[in-house]
Amino acid sequence: MGLAKQSLNDFLDQERAALIADCTACGKCVEVCPVTPYTDVKAGEEPGVIGGIGGVLGLLRDGTPLAGAAQSWSSQCNGCGLCIPSCPEGVNPRRMLMLANTVEAEQDSPTPQLFRKMSRSIRIMAAMQLAPPEFDKLLRNPRAHPADVVFYTGCNPIRTPHLLFNAMAILDALETDYEVVGGPGACCGIIQSKWEGDQAAGERVVDGTIDRFAGFKPKEVLSWCPSCVLHLGETIAGFRQASFDFDHVTNYLVARAEGLAEKFIQPVNKRVLLHTHDGMEKVGENVARMLSSVPGLTLVGTVSEPGYTCGGSGADRSPDLKAAARAETLARAEAEDVDILVSLYHGCHGQLSGLEAGGKFQVVNWTDLLVQALGQQPHDDISKRYRMQDDWDMVLDEGEIYLKANGVDMDREWLKSLLPDIFGQTEFKGGLEAFASKQNTLGAAE
Repeated sequence: MGLAKQSLNDFLDQERAALIADCTACGKCVEVCPVTPYTDVKAGEEPGVIGGIGGVLGLLRDGTPLAGAAQSWSSQCNGCGLCIPSCPEGVNPRRMLMLANTVEAEQDSPTPQLFRKMSRSIRIMAAMQLAPPEFDKLLRNPRAHPADVVFYTGCNPIRTPHLLFNAMAILDALETDYEVVGGPGACCGIIQSKWEGDQAAGERVVDGTIDRFAGFKPKEVLSWCPSCVLHLGETIAGFRQASFDFDHVTNYLVARAEGLAEKFIQPVNKRVLLHTHDGMEKVGENVARMLSSVPGLTLVGTVSEPGYTCGGSGADRSPDLKAAARAETLARAEAEDVDILVSLYHGCHGQLSGLEAGGKFQVVNWTDLLVQALGQQPHDDISKRYRMQDDWDMVLDEGEIYLKANGVDMDREWLKSLLPDIFGQTEFKGGLEAFASKQNTLGAAE
């Protein structure tokens, strides 16, 4: 497995040049984009957003900063990908904007310490939830050995580790020969490249992670994280050649759905609504298919929210659109009288967990339901328990036991000051408030 001949910086320059050559600035992507009504773009301005002064092509071509309607539109791109089939030239506008983001980051470098802070948060949050052997399993650097599959956790999913251990239980049930790779030491490089604007660091990270995968000589690398899938599989696709397939873990599972369904022995007598996202529609379809095979479970339907995931790289980038979609999700859950709102990804689960405090339904990840159907006990969802607390001291009372067991010994007051950032203040303490706010919005609309 060889390195690409050019640097990541040269590769990105080459890819941007190809997009500039192919794009005719027709503006169709802006016309169909669901965030456009929430931006400063006015009817008739769509072509100018792409090709006008201060437009996207100018940024890609020579670094001219985005301005006006173009800046308003680009800043709210949530990665939904609904623009992709609309382009008459076959350009991927989502990728175009992701590559534009790298130029902006190189110019501004707005968060040069983001990866370091993120790594610290991930380690602390994992250490607050896991026994030492489990902590080591997610954050250690396993010695390379032949394995058919690498289960790639990514970085941020480790904040909600129970999802990853549930996924491993499903892989175990399928008798998959796999090894676990992930954590900040095996990042996909999206933080360095897209957010920090450091392409040299991004290249080192990507090379190290791909080389780590290759050391296991796998047939497939299965990612949990949708951001990793988009970054490695779309934004910088072609930078590194690999001898293995790289895909989302649900594609692997759904390809074995019949065999998995044969192992379901425990009925799950619940009415559930599946929360999905536009940007990776196939993942939602995969999960819906597997849930439909669970005995006793009634899948009343799916509700697709904008973006490719919840969180700062996805739906949160267009907050007004997200708020409208979330209100529809809650209304649907109540109208269908569901027992469970099923979360899709780790970021979704983190944000939705607080809604359970409203008392109308539970928030459970799809992996929990499959593990239950297998007749096993899902991994303890400690992150949700923390999020449903309204007092940092109560969180630390439980979390410190795990922290000390994992060798993390910090001053309590200093750690307490970090918790809002570690958990995400709006996600952690705003769950019940957000639920009430959306209920008020629905009431006013009625």
